[in-house]
Order: sequence, then C-alpha cells, then structure tokens
Amino acid sequence: MTRLVDVDLVLASTSRYRRELLARVTPNFRRVAPDIDEGPLAEESPPDLAQRLAREKARVVAAKNPGAIVIGSDQTADLDGRLLGKPYTVENACAQLADCSARRVVFHTGLCVIDARQVPHRVLTAHDTTRVHFRELDADTIARYVEREQPLDCAGSFKCEGLGIALFERIESEDPTALIGLPLIALCKLLREAEIEIV
Repeated sequence: MTRLVDVDLVLASTSRYRRELLARVTPNFRRVAPDIDEGPLAEESPPDLAQRLAREKARVVAAKNPGAIVIGSDQTADLDGRLLGKPYTVENACAQLADCSARRVVFHTGLCVIDARQVPHRVLTAHDTTRVHFRELDADTIARYVEREQPLDCAGSFKCEGLGIALFERIESEDPTALIGLPLIALCKLLREAEIEIV
C-alpha cells in the first residue's frame, strides 16, 4: 500500500465545494481545470451524463499529469427525467425551486479515479444516487432564500451545506457528501482499490 501523503493527488475540478470536501480527507492535492465540454449528448440520461463527465474530466487531466492519481466528479439533478442545470440567474433559480416544490429531485454523482502511475492507466468508477424531497415552497420563501444564499452556481438552485437544508422534508442518501458534489465514502473506497492507504 502507498500512503496518500506520498501520492501526487490531482482533483480535476475548479469547484470550491469539491476542493473543500477533498480537504477533509487530505490537504495534499493539486487542482487542475479539466477544460471539457459539459453539454449533454442527444438522448443522454442524467445519470449517464454525470458518469461520462466524471470520466472525461479525469481522463483529460490524467493525460497531462503522468504519475498522478486523478479524481474526476460530476453531478446532475434530475426532476422526473428532466435535467436541472446550474441556474446562473436569480430568475432561473427561483423558477427551478418553484418546480421542485413538494417534489422529489434525484441527484446523480459520477466519480472516476484514474491511476496514471501505470500504463495503461487504471480507471476506477463509482456512482451515488441521492434523493431530495422538497417541502412545499411558496414564492416569498423561494425569493428570500435565493436572495440570501445566491445559489446560482449549484444544480437544483440550493446549497445543502448551508441554508438550503431548510427547503427539504428529507434526504435519502448513503453518503451525505455526495450531494455537495464529491462522494467521499465512494472516493475512499476507490483509493483503497488503487492500493492507497488513506488513514
């Protein structure tokens, strides 16, 4: 087993949320922007999109960082089969949350770890499904929430690690970190499969 501190660990992401999550496991990692097209393919389902983008992010960064362990992750929000993207504007965020009111949204988080210490690279993948049940939300509650937290860069228009938790009836998940964007339980499992000692 190789100790995690002795590995060149690279997070294929510029997301501050993923950076903060990975820092719970280790402070010793680099971040590299994957620079890929994140648009969905024709007829691509939300879970397939999350998994493909996680793999593509890791693959692109691993190609430029031989000898590294590269982590790619991506998340999609699925409302009855409809992909909910990042809202980017207050109006879009309010509309997304109104659509989610009193409904269930499924979050698919794809994870890929590429071991670029060997050729060919070893590719390990995992997938997390988290079901978020929203409480009934009126327009004033939605407007106050969006104004206060500005969740414009979050799929589904909320931050569960912040005030967004107040919008829910319940969450069904095997890994609470998955909803923030990087499933740490699955990540630790994949790192162990790559023979990396975490603790």
